[in-house]
Amino acid sequence: MSAEAVPESQRISIDELRTLFLFESLTDEQLGWLAREGTVEAYDDGVVFTEGDEAVCCYILLTGGLRMCKLSHGEEVEINRSTQRGVYAGAVTAFLGADERKSYNATMRVLEPSTFFVITAETMATMMNQWFPMAVHLIDGFVQGMRRTNETMGERERLLALGSLSAGLTHELNNPAAAAVRASATLRQRVAGMRSKLGMLADGTLDATKLHEIVELQEAAVERLAKTVGKEVSPLELSDLEDTLADWLDDHDVRASWDVAPVLAAAGLDVPWMENVLTAVGPAYLEGAVRWLMYTVDTESLMNEIDDSVTRISTLVGAAKQYSQIDRAPFQVVDLRELLKSTLVMMSGKLQGIQIVKDFDPELPAIPAYAAELNQVWTNIIDNAVGAMNGSGTLTLRTHKDGHYAVVEIGDTGPGIPAEIRRRIFEPFFTTKPIGEGTGLGLDISWRIVVKKHHGDLRVESEPGNTVFKIVLPLDPQQEIEAQADLI
Repeated sequence: MSAEAVPESQRISIDELRTLFLFESLTDEQLGWLAREGTVEAYDDGVVFTEGDEAVCCYILLTGGLRMCKLSHGEEVEINRSTQRGVYAGAVTAFLGADERKSYNATMRVLEPSTFFVITAETMATMMNQWFPMAVHLIDGFVQGMRRTNETMGERERLLALGSLSAGLTHELNNPAAAAVRASATLRQRVAGMRSKLGMLADGTLDATKLHEIVELQEAAVERLAKTVGKEVSPLELSDLEDTLADWLDDHDVRASWDVAPVLAAAGLDVPWMENVLTAVGPAYLEGAVRWLMYTVDTESLMNEIDDSVTRISTLVGAAKQYSQIDRAPFQVVDLRELLKSTLVMMSGKLQGIQIVKDFDPELPAIPAYAAELNQVWTNIIDNAVGAMNGSGTLTLRTHKDGHYAVVEIGDTGPGIPAEIRRRIFEPFFTTKPIGEGTGLGLDISWRIVVKKHHGDLRVESEPGNTVFKIVLPLDPQQEIEAQADLI
């Protein structure tokens, strides 16, 4: 629409433009150009523009009042309201790069019948770039620099977290792997000893009946060992049993009783049981039979140890795959409880000395989500919690369903977050850690993953001894997006 075609009621004078603080320092020529390019628009009530829509205009309040809102967890949150003449909203950053003017970052409503001086995004861009090129370059450089810094530091934050978790995982894998190597080496020796004793027992002088009884005793010893697995025996009781067995072995001329007794005691084999062995084989073959049983028990124990170690390695590898989602689609239906468990396994090296409480709702349904990124959220929050507790305290993980949402709570018993900084903890680069020890991006990244990418909510409640981060995720993200659109 040309300036001549604009109705008089929609025109604004140079003198009125000069009363607006945005334009008070412009020349008459500049004000005249603005007056020709812009229009006065009236709104009785309702929405002027909507968050997420393409940003096409900039609005400067002339009369009335405005209310700015943003969506959070499906609800509109008022971020500002004003009746001050000259306040502005809309495509006010249109003079920057294309990424900065794609959409409105909030929803604007009028509080009462109101009028605005309206200019298009293109007009704003032309005005700023032609009249204030140096300022535009400085601001654009600042915005782009902050974006690059944020991206670079965010990547570094993720790499540092990955490096820390990798180091912990390597340590956790090394322990069972080393145990399995040690056990297999000892097992080889024990099997060699069993072959030797088998030759001694079966040299033709031991009748078949007695050999059969030894085999039965061997099976009974294995069964007895299986029953002791996981059974708590006090060190004092075990020591007493070893001493009693050692005395019995010495009395029956079994050599190196100090080496044999601990193995037999660990399997729960006591003196009455050994008397049965003596009855079965007689004094002449007692030592050979005892050592055969010792090798049997020791071999079974070593195989159990190898089995436990390999199972632990398999569990760790499975947790690593679950955590990284390396072989899965980025967006998928996931069980939040499994994601939390895999994160705890990955962070187990950092959780030494911390009591873990898991209160997982068994009825919580699986939800569509970016699993690997949610794991990063858990990692960031748990890492902060462990740091706050300084290596000693209780970490509580809780899940439950709240209406159409899944809620994950991560709590710690640290000193709490002071009220004066609580509102800033999700700001990028804000950190209470000394320089060089934290980037201040962990919670900012977490907030963007939960709120921006999953259309959820991330909030914190804190007091000394009880800090709880609540991650709220929609059970149906698409339904959440549609519900947010309906609210606008």
